[in-house]
Amino acid sequence: MKLKLITLLCTLAAIAAQSAFAEKADRDKPMNVEADSLKHNDQQQLTIFAGKVVMTKGSLVMKAARMEVKQDKQGNQVAKLWADPGERIFFRQKREGLDEFTEGEAETVVYNSQADTLTLSQRAELRLLRGQVVADRIQGQEILVNNTTEVFTVDGKSGLPGNTSGSQRVKATITPRPKTNELTPPVAGPVLKPSTRTGADKP
Repeated sequence: MKLKLITLLCTLAAIAAQSAFAEKADRDKPMNVEADSLKHNDQQQLTIFAGKVVMTKGSLVMKAARMEVKQDKQGNQVAKLWADPGERIFFRQKREGLDEFTEGEAETVVYNSQADTLTLSQRAELRLLRGQVVADRIQGQEILVNNTTEVFTVDGKSGLPGNTSGSQRVKATITPRPKTNELTPPVAGPVLKPSTRTGADKP
């Protein structure tokens, strides 16, 4: 068991060494949404979009079947997105200071503009694209991306009682970064930590 944990930590450290996170300016950009229908509750500051939802916020793009956006008095937004049954939400975002993109999929997604976090749940997948080529791939039941702390965690266990779908282990594929000129300073990467939660820890 200890050997497996050490192997997982080494794998996650390798990802951290070559990672960089999303465009920092995205959190302050306006949110633009297209959908088949819209319902807004001004008293609750809640807006519901349904049908082929496409949300853009700077370089961040998300596509879903349904989205609810709650906004506070300071203008901070929390967006919750759902996919159609059997489908997954898609997101894509440019990486800070690099000509690369991070994209992923999950059955449900929560975006918090104030915390600058993105939570992908159920059949979650995170991919790093260099050009059109998928370089790195992470899979798990829940992936939390925190662009403020530059940390993301991956949970391989489902948090829903009785849900046995999907893998109970985190899967990662890491591709070596192309060699660069020795005079070029390395790009600082985030700290990547494995999730310590289990399904029993979640409500």
